[in-house]
Amino acid sequence: MIHAQFDPSARQALAVAAVDAKTRKDLSWQQIADAAGLSVAFVTAAVLGQHPLPAASAEAVAELLGLDADAARLLRTIPTRGSIPGGVPTDPTIYRFHEMLQVYGTTLKALVHEQLGDGIISAINFRLDVKKVADPDGGERAVITLDGKYLPTKPF
Repeated sequence: MIHAQFDPSARQALAVAAVDAKTRKDLSWQQIADAAGLSVAFVTAAVLGQHPLPAASAEAVAELLGLDADAARLLRTIPTRGSIPGGVPTDPTIYRFHEMLQVYGTTLKALVHEQLGDGIISAINFRLDVKKVADPDGGERAVITLDGKYLPTKPF
C-alpha cells in the first residue's frame, strides 16, 4: 500500500541520518543512485526527503547506507515536499538559485509563454542534470538542465 507523510519531520530526520551514513561510508550520490537503479538527481532528492523511492530502490539504498527496515519503509512514503522553509534562503548556493529566479524568473515566464503558450512546466514529469564544464575564459562553469514536461492551460 502507498502511504503519504503529513509532517516533514520524519523524512527530515531520515535525511540527516542518510547523509551522515553517506559521509561515514565516503559514498557519492552517484554510487547511491547506482544502487537504487535511478538517476542521481531523483535519488538525491529522494534521500533528502523530496520523493518516494520504489520498494526495490529503497531497500538497496537502505542496505548501502546501513539503515534499518524502518528507514527503508520511510524512503518509500510520499513526502511532504518543499525543502526550503519560508523566507529568503541563507545557504549561499540555494540563495543563488533564489537570486537567479528573482532576476530571470519573469524572463523565463515570458519566454516559456511566448514559445509554448499559456501553461506551466511540470516538476513531476521532470529531469534534472548538473554538469561541470570548462570555461573558455578559464576556470569552470556549471551547466544545469531543468527538463520538465509542458502542461498547457486548458479552458473549461
